[in-house]
Amino acid sequence: MSKPESLGIKRLEGIHWYVRDLDRSRKFYIDRMDFAETWRSSPELEHAGRQRSACFSAGNIDIVCSQPLDNVPGEAGRAARFLAKHPDGVGTLIFEVEDIEKTFKLLEARGGTAIDEIATFTDDGGTLRQFSITTPFGDCTFRFRERRGFRALYPGAVALPAGTGGKNRYGFADIDHVTSNFQTMKPMLLWLEHVMGFEQMWQVAFHTTDVDPNRKTGSGLKSIVMWEPASGVRFANNEPARPFFKSSQINIFNEELRGDGVQHVAMTVNHIINAVEGLRQNGVSFMPTPGSYYDMLPARIEKSGIAKIDEDINVLRNLGILVDGDHHHAYMLQIFLKESAGLYKDPSAGPFFYEVIQRKGDRGFGAGNFRALFESIEREQLGTKASS
Repeated sequence: MSKPESLGIKRLEGIHWYVRDLDRSRKFYIDRMDFAETWRSSPELEHAGRQRSACFSAGNIDIVCSQPLDNVPGEAGRAARFLAKHPDGVGTLIFEVEDIEKTFKLLEARGGTAIDEIATFTDDGGTLRQFSITTPFGDCTFRFRERRGFRALYPGAVALPAGTGGKNRYGFADIDHVTSNFQTMKPMLLWLEHVMGFEQMWQVAFHTTDVDPNRKTGSGLKSIVMWEPASGVRFANNEPARPFFKSSQINIFNEELRGDGVQHVAMTVNHIINAVEGLRQNGVSFMPTPGSYYDMLPARIEKSGIAKIDEDINVLRNLGILVDGDHHHAYMLQIFLKESAGLYKDPSAGPFFYEVIQRKGDRGFGAGNFRALFESIEREQLGTKASS
């Protein structure tokens, strides 16, 4: 069977969030993450869309956040409609493509559902053409853009002076992948394959009962990564696993988001130790890693085939950075921020979180860390029971 023709995706250009408090988001990206604020919505766009937007940038990463405006008459805007159903979350993923006409025709021929026709915008630099489609995961849509010298990040965006806000001291570079959670992921996998033209790249399945089959509660998942080799765009897709389906972390995320959707976005850095040290000093909170994970790490590295790592394990332990890989001196380092609700201490901020990742030759997604973390948590729980 021949591979489907590529949509001509050049890159995942950015993430569009819908939030209840834009000022809170601004403080997080600028004051904590050291992103620069690069664009804001014009008054005309705000009136037309009934929402106020700002873009926060670091490296090649652009994150747009939009807050509904309550004082503009007329039908509710996109941000308000999303937030009427969900806590804060990712509502649109934006892709830059080579040829918008080709992308539109291919998607339409494969059964993609366009929300609108191709729209054309111009500024003093050139043109931008774009359209959006629906997707099988929640209320998150995909937008495709073709740029021909168009200067603004998006139509109606007003540039801020260079250097407004942060300086990207932590070295954020690119979006590595997007991970989404589903009650059942097969529809998304089929859609990514047959409509988007993606291929399966990686998979893992794991459950806490693998560690202790006698436990009465637990959490498990199946994860499959789909990618487009031409652009390198990657989507990791998760679903809960039985037993204890309802208590799976994936199912809990879906209940908190009130539907399927984007769980986290992984952002690359050039030097994760420096980045995490700086972020922690700047008040960013990360998900905790049990100490027993690092107790077992030397043995796991030896068995994995990595042979050795460049980093001091005690430094990784102090910072909570995870290690994974499966062949000689090729590995990855990763860490996860607390979910937004925990960062802001507000459930309406939602269950989304960011991953920070440094790849050192490994293309995987931390399969060994699933097992190692579950085993570590089991040991911590057993130790707690024994001492009580």
